[in-house]
Amino acid sequence: MPSHKKHPGAEAIILAGGSGTRMGADKQYLPLAGRPMIERTVEVFASSGLFSKIILALGPENLKKYGPAWEKAGVTAVRAGPTRMQSLRNSFALVSPGAELVAVHDGARPLADKPLIQACLEKAAEAGASVPAVPLKDTVKTVSPGGKVFESTPDRSALMAVQTPQCYRREVLEKLLGCAAAGKDYSDESQLLEQLGIKAALVPSNYRNIKVTTPEDVLIAEAFMKSEEKTISSRVKTPVARSGFGYDIHRLVEGRPLVLGGVKIEHSKGLLGHSDGDVVLHAVCDALLGSISAGEIGVFFPPTDLTLMGISSVVIAEKTLEVLTSKKARIINVDLTILAEEPKLKPHYENIRASVAKILKLPLADVNVKAKSREGLGDIGHGEAIVCYAVVSVVK
Repeated sequence: MPSHKKHPGAEAIILAGGSGTRMGADKQYLPLAGRPMIERTVEVFASSGLFSKIILALGPENLKKYGPAWEKAGVTAVRAGPTRMQSLRNSFALVSPGAELVAVHDGARPLADKPLIQACLEKAAEAGASVPAVPLKDTVKTVSPGGKVFESTPDRSALMAVQTPQCYRREVLEKLLGCAAAGKDYSDESQLLEQLGIKAALVPSNYRNIKVTTPEDVLIAEAFMKSEEKTISSRVKTPVARSGFGYDIHRLVEGRPLVLGGVKIEHSKGLLGHSDGDVVLHAVCDALLGSISAGEIGVFFPPTDLTLMGISSVVIAEKTLEVLTSKKARIINVDLTILAEEPKLKPHYENIRASVAKILKLPLADVNVKAKSREGLGDIGHGEAIVCYAVVSVVK
């Protein structure tokens, strides 16, 4: 039985730049038992405790769309190349100089497990390289050029189906990449080991560790996951980005202070409301609660509770932060759009922005504030109300 020691000098490369031609869709973000497949794959490595760094190679569109969220979650995202070998080169360039072992894994293999990964690392440390594999179940035949007739039947006992993670000592992987022909792709980088005179250690694997390539594979993978539902739900989950949208409107009336984003603004009218009527903080809090599926501020501060009359919206924001903390969610950024005909809010942008950042305990760079008018149209255009829209991103 392999020991359970951690490899602080081990880093993982997960290749997820494939186009999904056989799947007919982008397989990396294909829903698998309710979550994108690549999230499940990364989760296995992130929760194993075996790696000091995880490098994820994504196609250009996915890198642009999801790269920042992966970086926030502690995963290094890199642009995938046009071939598997180029993706591996791009990723290897980000491997830390002090890394002793490197695991290379397919993003479309979400069912690898810690014991297998650990065994591969330990065998690679001994032999220089290791490859997990399973015995072939079916008879294999070679075909003639053109593939019209069978020519021979190799001895199945001498053949195995290889999988990933394929693990290497750092210097071995560096040599492997160095001997790869420029512009040539390889379905399996370990095939280059023969050119280096290195024999990879065989690590017995299992048939669960399938590569999800076709729609049928999705059904098989989900069946495996269903059989291990309790185990999967107990794993440490990799944080993922979520978004929320908030909206609030309050009427402008005389005799009330005007408070926006926790900032008191001099004006002849203020916002009517059960609390101080701060539409900015109300919209932000609703967006934050929405991002974690926790309802809206009326659940925690019902308008029927007369003891809350005139309460500062800063208190509402503080309660919202407590709810986010309890759900292990962290705010990434906040974007606010205020609709108001009066007063003119542009001179107050920075004060509101700084106040919201302070209340939410965010860097100023993660909060944006802007205002628009309604060109004299409707209640807002007549100076009778103010609206705020809020969009937030969190990591949970």
